[in-house]
Amino acid sequence: MMTMPFITIFTPTYNRAYTLPDLYKSLQQQTDKNFEWLVVDDGSTDDTENLFRQWVTEKNNFTIIYMKTANGGKQRAVNTGVENASGRYFWIVDSDDTLVPESVEICTKWLKTIDDKADFAGVSGTIASKDGQLMGQTFDREYVDATSLERDKYNIKGDKSEIFRTEILKQFPFPVFEGEKFVPEALVWNRIATAGYKLRWFNETVYIAEYLPDGYSRNVDKNLISNWKGYSLYVKEVVASSMPLKNRILIFGAYCLRGIKKICRMY
Repeated sequence: MMTMPFITIFTPTYNRAYTLPDLYKSLQQQTDKNFEWLVVDDGSTDDTENLFRQWVTEKNNFTIIYMKTANGGKQRAVNTGVENASGRYFWIVDSDDTLVPESVEICTKWLKTIDDKADFAGVSGTIASKDGQLMGQTFDREYVDATSLERDKYNIKGDKSEIFRTEILKQFPFPVFEGEKFVPEALVWNRIATAGYKLRWFNETVYIAEYLPDGYSRNVDKNLISNWKGYSLYVKEVVASSMPLKNRILIFGAYCLRGIKKICRMY
């Protein structure tokens, strides 16, 4: 009888054949191999498909599942990944990033501390840059239990690396809009928090990020303005949420400024 992996490491990718070998190598180096690597290729036109044709035939102590779809954006790719995941937990690891060798081992340790707690959606570790600098801010304790809407209260600021129960993500798929290919991930994380689910935020770095010129993080304004329906839904839900008032005002203010930019680009 085949044993199901504890974690699905999920990578959505589009024309990232030049970065994927680094991620693959970091997965090969994991000290705990109880995971599968599920990749949704979002219509790449580079050498991505050929890379995976080779990799799936190589001897690894983890399963590689490669799926190619028509280009539809990250949110559609994530929905496809969640529906096809075998792991109990689902971890989005982007195609331009890598993991430290102990990442799966560390995350599994923390996931097992909340695995029997129905009010927990998962766990989250910290992210560092390639030179070892912590991204964002964090608290001075070993861990904090809080929803995504309580992050400001505990100084959990900036990008973090969340791992969610797969079954919970199936209940909260990313909304998709005709003609749009991007929705802020926080929209879904906030919905999970509004439903009362907490995360166990821990102070160990498990994820190494690099923000490339063609990535989402380096093109925030362009992505949000070009995907206005998804962005508007996110802001609408933030304004109605329990997030601290100052945060809601800042997010709504940024939305208004981007609205002005959007109008100016139309004329």
